[in-house]
Amino acid sequence: MSIALFRVENASGLSPSRNHFVSVFPPPGVIYHTLSQKEAKELDVQRPGAQRAEAFLQAFLRRCTPHMSQSAREDQLQRKAVVLEYFTRRRGKEQRRRARGLSARQRRALRLFDIKPEQQRYDLFLPLHELWKQYIRDLCNGLRPDTQPQAIQAKLLKADLHGAIVSVIPKLGCVFSVETDGFVSYIHGSKFQLRSSERSAKKFKAKGTMDL
Repeated sequence: MSIALFRVENASGLSPSRNHFVSVFPPPGVIYHTLSQKEAKELDVQRPGAQRAEAFLQAFLRRCTPHMSQSAREDQLQRKAVVLEYFTRRRGKEQRRRARGLSARQRRALRLFDIKPEQQRYDLFLPLHELWKQYIRDLCNGLRPDTQPQAIQAKLLKADLHGAIVSVIPKLGCVFSVETDGFVSYIHGSKFQLRSSERSAKKFKAKGTMDL
């Protein structure tokens, strides 16, 4: 396609301070037209007939759109352009698999809970205990003397006890005591059998019961 550029001058015949160019595009009829015999001879190309051109077009569309039927292809041509490549393939519904954690047997095989003897010293866990005490203070709003025991009880039932120093009272139906800044709370062993993550989401009764 050729584009003609014309230089624009003012009426006096002198060029203005800035040159202006006007681009003129040939009409579509000039761009898209059937080659004449003279043009085909000069370009050394063969002029296809109407039937041959139609057959070539249909074969080309079948090769580029193998996933479409003839009726669907004709319907697509009537409405919009056909994408000849990078077409999307229909994928079946894939069942979403939920990510499963390791089983207890796999954890034991990987020795995830085995702690080396040199990492079992008492002084290594004291910073964790100080961090836990600050966590309990923030959870119970400082453990003030005027705080309602029922409110503290509900929060301690769901608290994470990793880092707490727990005293075990040996008796039938063990009772555990936890001390924080002089505030001592007692937890019965039957309520202490849940993991921290499960206990934090569990709903407890306002008036707890214990087995005698």
